[in-house]
Amino acid sequence: MATDILGNANNARRSVVDFLTEVRTELGKVTWPDKAQLRQATVAIIIFVLLIGFVIFVMDWILQKILVQGIPSLFGA
Repeated sequence: MATDILGNANNARRSVVDFLTEVRTELGKVTWPDKAQLRQATVAIIIFVLLIGFVIFVMDWILQKILVQGIPSLFGA
């Protein structure tokens, strides 16, 4: 039984080492962006977030006008 436990521990250790070796190999295959690509992607993301924020602001404003002011005015409030 003790040999089974040691065998399982060695197998687990070997599996972890194999996994980390494969991770290192795969990370070596990654094409990392250069500074210009990174700057371009960052600007695009910031513009997109601002645009979505503006759309949400406009939708909130319109719904507020309809639900908070428009509907109660129909009932004389």
